[in-house]
Amino acid sequence: MAEDAAGRKVQAVLFACGQNSIRSPMAEAIARHYFGKSIYVMSAGVKKGETDAFAIAVLDEIGIDASKHRPKTFEELEEWEGLNFDLIVTLSPEAHHKALDLTRTTAADVEYWPTPDPSAAQGHGSRDQVMQQYRAVRDMLTNRITERLR
Repeated sequence: MAEDAAGRKVQAVLFACGQNSIRSPMAEAIARHYFGKSIYVMSAGVKKGETDAFAIAVLDEIGIDASKHRPKTFEELEEWEGLNFDLIVTLSPEAHHKALDLTRTTAADVEYWPTPDPSAAQGHGSRDQVMQQYRAVRDMLTNRITERLR
């Protein structure tokens, strides 16, 4: 059972990165796949990016459909439903700083999971090499999420 720092069951988790286009949507989709019936899961970014086709493709390889993901910012999420999360997992330095600023007035725990940006591989190799970078991030996130939230 996933618990926050105070030992309470985690009921809502937010994954955050820079643009909500690769890492946090992958984490959201993975967490929903494994825990969507027991934990509320969302993702957001510091800025709004575009959904990344490679991220969608590597999730599809393991039977997770993230094709309907639409990037959103922390501010949009706060406007729509507030930031009522027990746990905010940040995957990039800028998201971590933003989450710490936003949680000064809330009881959410913030955890930083340094996660490489696989898009850095684009333009530096074949499609297979780029996909390998995305798969590595997908697999790392799957392991961390299933370990942390089970």
